[in-house]
Amino acid sequence: MTLAPPEAVRSIVYLGTPELAVAPLVALHGAGYEIPLVVTRPDVRRGRGRSIQPSPVKSAATELGLRVVDDLDEVGSVEADLGVVVAYGRLIPAALLDHLAFINLHFSLLPRWRGAAPVERAILAGDTTTGVCLMELAEELDTGAVYRRTEVEIGPDETLDELRGRLVEIGTSQMLTALGDGLGEPKAQVGTPTYAVKITGADREIDWSESATSIHRRVRVGGAFTSFRGKRFKIHRSALVAAHAAPLGPGELDHTVAGTGDGVLSLVEVQPEGKPRQAADTWQRGARPDTDDRLGA
Repeated sequence: MTLAPPEAVRSIVYLGTPELAVAPLVALHGAGYEIPLVVTRPDVRRGRGRSIQPSPVKSAATELGLRVVDDLDEVGSVEADLGVVVAYGRLIPAALLDHLAFINLHFSLLPRWRGAAPVERAILAGDTTTGVCLMELAEELDTGAVYRRTEVEIGPDETLDELRGRLVEIGTSQMLTALGDGLGEPKAQVGTPTYAVKITGADREIDWSESATSIHRRVRVGGAFTSFRGKRFKIHRSALVAAHAAPLGPGELDHTVAGTGDGVLSLVEVQPEGKPRQAADTWQRGARPDTDDRLGA
């Protein structure tokens, strides 16, 4: 469906779900766009108590006084100039694409990392750059032509939350500028697609036979875990070490330095099972690992 010229875009339907989709919604509202409808994924059970909780976008939309639903079909009953999608979590059917023109804010350099976890997969793959694309929404996953594209470097120690925060800020600014100036003609994606499948527990479990660099990437994505003395042991922060005096096998410890299949890794912040996050040296002084203790044993 043809997009309205920038001066005609006054009313926007917004589709989004997680925390990273909150800032663009708030920015559109703050810029004065009318938002007659926000669509998000249904409430789910979260946390230890498994209580039913709304998505971050639903909470934000409610706070802004916007109408918010979890039924995508409601879009068909709303008159608007444009639809904006940010990490909604579901493909938009052709009937709705015929009803309303949509743009999508996607956090990768398309066609690399189409799909659900583009920032996580960029870090795990060791990419040195990523970016944000503002694209037209197509029926197939992340295949639309691109209106705006911004490339950014990935810091060697940058965590998922840090990188995603930067990308959301850049993407939100990019979107507002494009809506104000006019989108222009989009350019087709060029290159070989790769797909960013959802992160699972297997992606977060540390295999100490891997290289220190690979394990450090898992830690940067968040939720990395291993075991220590038979109990779950999370590693929240780590640092690469150029060299270490004593040779260490995979999972072996020397104070807060752990051996891997290639190189050593310094533990910076950890969390033993049933205890709060803490500095690794604090944990080490309390646990006092001996020569028989290994991570992941």
